[in-house]
Amino acid sequence: MRIVERRNGLVGLLVGLALFCVALPASAQHARLKLDHLEKLSAKAVEVNNVTLDGDMLQLAAKFLDMDKDDPESGQAKNLIKNLKGIYVKNFEFEQPNQYSAADVEEIRTQLAAPGWSKIVENRDKRANENNEIYVMKDAHNNIAGIAILVAEPKELTVVNIVGPVDLDKLSALGGKFGIPENKEKEHPKKKDITGGVP
Repeated sequence: MRIVERRNGLVGLLVGLALFCVALPASAQHARLKLDHLEKLSAKAVEVNNVTLDGDMLQLAAKFLDMDKDDPESGQAKNLIKNLKGIYVKNFEFEQPNQYSAADVEEIRTQLAAPGWSKIVENRDKRANENNEIYVMKDAHNNIAGIAILVAEPKELTVVNIVGPVDLDKLSALGGKFGIPENKEKEHPKKKDITGGVP
């Protein structure tokens, strides 16, 4: 009789746990994207950058930031990544344009259309055939739990997936580190027009 009661109790616990998992926000279930389908592009690319930092490797990366005394943002970057679950980057550069398919990009966008993800930035340049998109995933408390950056250019494809709590105001500190693209605006700031529009 006790065995039956224990078994029923265990079944009830498992059912309750399953329902709890279903009720969890998407961020808790995972903000990590599946990017394995992009591996086939490595054979076509002239340059490949593949970064996978999670767990102990992420903490090891934080220690390397300590060594960069010349970079004023290294300390800020270290503080940012100490609470992260992972940083994943895939970057492919090609000799010729159109070496990756629209389907390769759409498979990523399909994941980013799932509940929890929101597109916050989109820049499309039809003349240059370039698309830049930034997505965020928020948890039940409206805190950012993940970020995805998708940059599709004719000769280059980049996907950055940061999993964990992120302060957007400090995100630029990761630019140029761990394969994350640097802010081009920061690299080459626009010159101010001091003529007041007079030629």
